[in-house]
Amino acid sequence: MSPQLKTHLLPKQEPSSEKHGSTSGVVFNVSTSIIGAGIMSMPAAFKVLGVIPALLIIAIIACLSTISAGFLMKSTLAGESTTYAGVMKESFGKTGSVAVQIATMVATFGCMVIFSIIIGDVLSGNENGGSEHFGVLQEWFGSQWWNTRIFALLSIYGVVLLPLVLCRRVERLAFSSAVSFLLAVLFVVISSVLAISALMSGETKNPRLFPELSNGGSFWNLFTASPVIVTAFTFHFNVHPIGFELKDPLQVIPATKISVILCAAIYFTTGLFGYLLFGDATMSDILVNFDKSSGSSIGSLLNDIVRLSYALHLMLVFPLMNFSLRANLDELLFPMKPSLGKDTKRFIGLTLALLICCFLSAIAVPDIWYFFQFLGSTTTVSIAFIFPAAIVLRNVHGVSTSREKIVAAIMLILAVATSIIAISTNLYSLTAN
Repeated sequence: MSPQLKTHLLPKQEPSSEKHGSTSGVVFNVSTSIIGAGIMSMPAAFKVLGVIPALLIIAIIACLSTISAGFLMKSTLAGESTTYAGVMKESFGKTGSVAVQIATMVATFGCMVIFSIIIGDVLSGNENGGSEHFGVLQEWFGSQWWNTRIFALLSIYGVVLLPLVLCRRVERLAFSSAVSFLLAVLFVVISSVLAISALMSGETKNPRLFPELSNGGSFWNLFTASPVIVTAFTFHFNVHPIGFELKDPLQVIPATKISVILCAAIYFTTGLFGYLLFGDATMSDILVNFDKSSGSSIGSLLNDIVRLSYALHLMLVFPLMNFSLRANLDELLFPMKPSLGKDTKRFIGLTLALLICCFLSAIAVPDIWYFFQFLGSTTTVSIAFIFPAAIVLRNVHGVSTSREKIVAAIMLILAVATSIIAISTNLYSLTAN
């Protein structure tokens, strides 16, 4: 149901000997952009929504995400821009480009901080509400000076993240993205094996197929789960850098469809089996549940593999988030400068500055929950649905069909209404607490 793209809208391109990205690389990069920290909150979303509504919402948001990505590429190729901010500027002027740049920077920086906090929790543990959870390094080696949260994160930033974020072309991240995607699959496989094993031994919880609506507040709380799923399918800030490294940028659309289908299957499997394993005890961060050993050496080993594979997955997703954040910040601060990839001093300066800010934020911020609540109902929903729908309705290039305008209008209304309800419910909950 993605928008139709006609060849006469494409700009003529001169033959070039430059190396281009591959379709398989696009699939892995888009998949890695999609599967981030959102996967760990899927079981909690199932707990709130129930199995059937959660499946329907995942399918709907996955479909709308593919459509909105098609809207973006169609409008982009009809104009002169090659970036998300550029196509927004063509439609809404400088205000539009600044809006998408700020939204993308807030969303990507927030995700990078969330990734860092989770990595720190996995390696060095955390203490929340008086309950202490030991990290993998503490369980293996005891509490040492070198496995404290600050030192562990500093080591990961210097040894793993810094070399990856210094890549100037997103296509060079295709291999790390493939490894990251396989790690996400490993996480799903192990969770599934644990759930099936528990199911066969009669140890699984009874999942609710539909939500419990015992009072009025419960109904409104259902809207707080939708932003989690929206955040989980927000990859649109990487569509342009990934697509325009292809010889034919149109090929990003079928690759995106494949990625979204794969990721939707992973999300549903993770959400269902995680909910089966822990039932109403499912935490917003499913890794907290895996912190408790099952009592056997095999169970303990599987728990450690689940946590470490997920942490490594986030380490490999981190550079893709950084790539988009750095590009948007550079476009906002230095609009008249040459390409960032050709200016070594500016490239390294921005990269190190962002890395340092992210590290300090991850050390200072103790919890990820509020990030998920408000990112999903503000910046990510704008990037994924509101901005692409507005571009189609604005139709400055005259390429939007009547059907696309109807779909865009429905998308816009649903996104705005759901966001308002989610924000209001979250603010009410904070005030009540």
